[in-house]
Amino acid sequence: MKKLFFAVFIITGLSIASCSQKQAKVSPEEAKQIAEEAYIYAYPMLDHYKMMFAMAMYPESGAYTAPINEMYHNPALSGPKDTIIVRPNNDTFYSSVWFDLSGQPQILKVPAITDGRCYSFQIIDMYTHNVDYVGTRKTGFDSGTYMFAGPDWDGEKPEGINKVIQSEGNYLLALGRTQVFGPDDIESVQAVMNNFEVLTLGEYLGKDVQHVASLLLDLPPYNPAKVSDENFIGYFNALMAHAKIHPTEKELFAQFAKIGIEPGKPFNPEDYDPEVISAINKGIQAGMEKIKEASMKLGVRKNGWQLIANAFGTRDAMQGKYLTRAAAAYFGLWGNDLEEAFYPETTFDADGEELDGSKHNYLLHFEADQLPPAKAFWSMTMYKLPAQLLIENEINRYVIGSATEGLKYNDDGSLDIYILKGNPGTDKVSNWLPAYDGPFSLQARFYWPDLQALDPLYAPPAVQKNDK
Repeated sequence: MKKLFFAVFIITGLSIASCSQKQAKVSPEEAKQIAEEAYIYAYPMLDHYKMMFAMAMYPESGAYTAPINEMYHNPALSGPKDTIIVRPNNDTFYSSVWFDLSGQPQILKVPAITDGRCYSFQIIDMYTHNVDYVGTRKTGFDSGTYMFAGPDWDGEKPEGINKVIQSEGNYLLALGRTQVFGPDDIESVQAVMNNFEVLTLGEYLGKDVQHVASLLLDLPPYNPAKVSDENFIGYFNALMAHAKIHPTEKELFAQFAKIGIEPGKPFNPEDYDPEVISAINKGIQAGMEKIKEASMKLGVRKNGWQLIANAFGTRDAMQGKYLTRAAAAYFGLWGNDLEEAFYPETTFDADGEELDGSKHNYLLHFEADQLPPAKAFWSMTMYKLPAQLLIENEINRYVIGSATEGLKYNDDGSLDIYILKGNPGTDKVSNWLPAYDGPFSLQARFYWPDLQALDPLYAPPAVQKNDK
């Protein structure tokens, strides 16, 4: 769901040392196969690191938010001028903090929610597993204090901590979303966000703790060219230095080691025969093709909507599903667990034709018993294609849903949403989602979906042409 581009940086420290002799022999054929498998494994980690580098390590990136271990809030809804992230969410305000757990555990404190609004912090590790959640669905509306610890921490849970969330690696992303009820709700939601607090464990315990520079800052600068050739191995090794190889993957990493993949080990292409390096790059290309192909098969289509399930989750849920994990990151990094949010998407109408506001007007009709099954709220967002961005329109409406002020239901409880580029008139404007004057995509978002909607997956009704 995002494509972030910024300057190419010269890598320093990626190849720290050169071995005095060539590495142990590996045939080009074997190197190609290993590289393909390793690149599929590493791809979501590299994409995740791209965002960490841009958001927390390189202030000139254009997407910088805050230093490591500091909370950032974006108290504004996305609009057409926001072009860094594709398919932006227009329902919530975002918060984020990149935790470095190498020195000591970090604490997240959240306030009590008294107005029924939905919020969540999605806790994502370096593999892009969703380690856990803090928020209304998972932890309720009460205030709470949550501690995040790295793989080497073995202390006792401090008094007053609701839960300890331990990570396989030394860094985590806590990605927060806080519901906005509408334009008049801005100050209230900002007040909620201002009460999210990040502390070190030492600060929480009232100790005088000296702050030291994050070890993560020693990671190599992100270079989009270098992560796409044999030098991805250097990045992979640097990232894995902040984690421990999972017990179930020791044999896998033993195979990876044949092409130089070992946590913390420098990688120098000159230590390998040119034929092996060429084979590694062919393996990377083959792996990338598999990732792209798999990203188109993550879900099934029903009523024209693509329904994606089991593409994101915990280590246990995603164990061994390396191609799925990579394809999901390529399709849209940091997707939620299905129980947290469900995102059907369509670019087709009921006739199987691509949606195009320059050719047709459309109607999305929900019968009373077909309304989106969300415990928190639901929405439909319009994106122009191929840019996958929000569009300018006369009423500045980019999303329509259960929180839309003035949304009108029919007498029988059914709901009509009018999707067209021109204003449908005063009697229908309350239910109008302005369409792009060209090809477009509709993205549904169901926050905290009812469990019965997940098995089988709920599909919205097909989008109908409405050119009368």
